[in-house]
Amino acid sequence: MSITNQDVEHVAKLARLELTPEETETFTEQLSAILKYAEKLGELDTTGVEPTTHVLPITNVMREDEVRESTGTEQAMKNAPDEEDGQFRVPAVLE
Repeated sequence: MSITNQDVEHVAKLARLELTPEETETFTEQLSAILKYAEKLGELDTTGVEPTTHVLPITNVMREDEVRESTGTEQAMKNAPDEEDGQFRVPAVLE
């Protein structure tokens, strides 16, 4: 599969990019080369190769969930530049 100039122009339009004719030609060549390389990878015999999401054996390194006491309203309001009725007060963003 190869990319045409029209394909590049279509994607540029969707991305709201203005490309010069030289840029369109350059990107067409580069994207076509990438697709040709991807097609070449399809020729590999992957029989017996397990699908992976990462090349290294990574395990979940996150801590266990544990129930803890949350920050109280008084403690949270200590850092608030402005508060009203136990809630953070912020400037209005809509008129």
